[in-house]
Amino acid sequence: MSKEYDILHTSTMPVIALRGLTVFPNVLIHFEVARTASVRALEAAMTAGSPVFLVGQKDIGVEEPGADDLYQVGTISNIRQILRMPGDNVRVMVEGAGRGGLLQLLRTEPHLEAEVREIQEVPARESARTEALMRSTYELFQDYAELSTKLSPDLMVHVLASRDPGHIADYIAQNIPMRNSDKQSILEELRPVRRLEKLYRLLEREVEILTLDQEIQERAREQMNENQRDYYLREQLKAIQTELGEEADEIEEYRERIAQTKLPDQVREKLNKELSRLAKQSYSSSESTVLRNYLDICLELPWGKTTKEKINVAAVKKALDQDHFGLDKVKRRVLEFVAVRQLAPDLKGQIICLVGPPGVGKTSIAMSMARAMNRKLARISLGGVSDEAEIRGHRKTYVGAMPGRIINAINQAQSCNPLILLDEIDKLGYDHRGDPSSALLEVLDGEQNSTFRDNFLEIPFDLSQVMFITTANTTDTIPRPLLDRMEVIELSSYTDEEKVQIAKKHLLPKELKRHGLTKAQLKVSDGALREIIAAYTRESGVRVLERRLAAICRKAAMKVVSDGEKAVKVTEKDLEEYLGVPRYHPERQALEERVGVVNGLAWTSVGGELLEVEVNVVPGSGKVELTGNLGDVMKESAHAALSFIRSRADQLNVPADFYKEQDIHVHFPEGAVPKDGPSAGIAITTAMVSALTGVSVRRGIAMTGEVTLRGRVLPIGGLKEKTMAAFRNGIKTVIIPADNAKDLEEIDQTVRKALQFILVERADQVLSHALNRPVEAVPAPRRRGRPRKSEALPDLPPAPKGEGSSRLSDTFS
Repeated sequence: MSKEYDILHTSTMPVIALRGLTVFPNVLIHFEVARTASVRALEAAMTAGSPVFLVGQKDIGVEEPGADDLYQVGTISNIRQILRMPGDNVRVMVEGAGRGGLLQLLRTEPHLEAEVREIQEVPARESARTEALMRSTYELFQDYAELSTKLSPDLMVHVLASRDPGHIADYIAQNIPMRNSDKQSILEELRPVRRLEKLYRLLEREVEILTLDQEIQERAREQMNENQRDYYLREQLKAIQTELGEEADEIEEYRERIAQTKLPDQVREKLNKELSRLAKQSYSSSESTVLRNYLDICLELPWGKTTKEKINVAAVKKALDQDHFGLDKVKRRVLEFVAVRQLAPDLKGQIICLVGPPGVGKTSIAMSMARAMNRKLARISLGGVSDEAEIRGHRKTYVGAMPGRIINAINQAQSCNPLILLDEIDKLGYDHRGDPSSALLEVLDGEQNSTFRDNFLEIPFDLSQVMFITTANTTDTIPRPLLDRMEVIELSSYTDEEKVQIAKKHLLPKELKRHGLTKAQLKVSDGALREIIAAYTRESGVRVLERRLAAICRKAAMKVVSDGEKAVKVTEKDLEEYLGVPRYHPERQALEERVGVVNGLAWTSVGGELLEVEVNVVPGSGKVELTGNLGDVMKESAHAALSFIRSRADQLNVPADFYKEQDIHVHFPEGAVPKDGPSAGIAITTAMVSALTGVSVRRGIAMTGEVTLRGRVLPIGGLKEKTMAAFRNGIKTVIIPADNAKDLEEIDQTVRKALQFILVERADQVLSHALNRPVEAVPAPRRRGRPRKSEALPDLPPAPKGEGSSRLSDTFS
């Protein structure tokens, strides 16, 4: 430490940690204070009438600095003015009184407070060397002021008027932009002459940087002058072209195209107006480029162009039968739609929404309809679209503006009556840029879409002749106003037999052609196809099945090419060679009788699934543990089941105090998959009773239904998909709520014949049929296939179409 200073005395005062700012003595400065601790320090200083210690922060990223985060030398300052800003910020004006040293940080809450020593400098001696240094600093600062355009002339006057080398260094350092570390080094230098020397070296560096910056700007200015010269030459070229009539030819060409196109009067007037604006613009101006692009896009649209529609029910039926196997109910509904159009071609507002699991043929049905009806097809994928401008387009004044996807689809089809397929409409998103589903309301409304206005076109376009078909995996995520504009046609999962026929008639021939094979070179037996479906796929559609067949074709092609085999035949015994070890074992659940394990049925957006419910009972204190990534509704179902068992403990042969001396753990496997919904109620009840009594659950049985505290079994949704999952997994008997008897009509005939349905009204009936040692129960009627009217159960409240809680994947509902 230098000897040219005196320590006056030590005092305690509030501290403000500065980020990116250094305050020097004898300088008036104002700045904003945002941190709460700093504002409190200001308020404490104003209240006590004391100065405040302003000290720099080493790392500006530290939000709550401690003693190690602050420099040791700062400035003791007096507060001159405080101004409250909007929000929580405060603007303060301070005047540096002198340097100070940080001895000890006393506290950090509610604000920083430290013990500070005041440091007073001894004036520097006057000498020739000091005078020379001051003059050199004056000259260098004048050079800096000439290069910098941001310095006030008053700064130069103040510097020239001072004869104190220490103050000159402080004042210049305070008022010119430098790195904060350089300013801190000047503040920490307590010898005035050395401080001025350090400033001189830093000032030399700043002057050099400003000189280089000025040279760069000069080169940029020369380049700009060159661009202006090019612009002048282009303007001259434009004048020459005008004399030769070239630009006039472009305007005349646009005018001729407008006259020849079949445009509505309103559109023709708009385009002629834009053409007049183009004629007045400079050829190379940005506005003329925007207008040319606008006219080109508008004139490329198929105004008045249509394809002759073939509305023939027989032709559509033939096309659907050629491209799709099964789906009789869906085909019948599509044919009804075509029949109505055949009788009433001008009928508007018929929008079809095909809903079903992935891979069941939603998109291909729309393609078949377009081909059979002689309509051009345009497909728009809406998955992940979250910007309204994707539908309506951008204003043409924006850089890179273009029409929305609807107008682009029309332009792509080059027809005013195409079939536009809006794929994955249930996966639309929305954010701060707008809601695309709201923009689709006008598109899919037959009363409004005759005057659809795209933001880019700014003119009405008639969409009333367009046939819109949408696809979705579920209707739960489609906004209700949008869903009301569409007629929903549901596509269910394929049965195994349907998949076999689809593989034989469609998938296998397609893969043979793709891989360059003939039917003679590769033959796959029916047994192999059934084994692939049962042991290598687990899906509602046929996409995975198609990939498995592609894998077989690749290996067969390898044998034909490498081994010289002329014919390859694949049977079920050869599948491990082609596809590896079987991935699924459908019969496993049906062949085992286990205690505390019940097969539940789940509905998901990709079809039905079979999920096990496991219950384990161990000695404990009556805790109930629920695991498996369960939602709130499913947890409540488990507690309701437990309450029912406690109320019927005597009849169920369960110890009356089991809830005090035993812990019950309910687990749903596949814990990474979210699960929710109330329909696992009877499955949880059966698993708990089985675990508590030690009675095993009968083999080949699955169940679904909601249970109440009184043991009533309430109806559920998704029965069609759930029974399909039971059928795929080899289940023979399914217990369902009695009120779901009417839903059996919608189940596939193959599934109804293969499964035995037991309709129940109470949980006692479930236990009687599910457990090997039946408990006392009310008899329940058995159903195989369609129940007879004489066996109908008493009416209960109608079954809901869907349940309120559904999750991403495997979801009880």
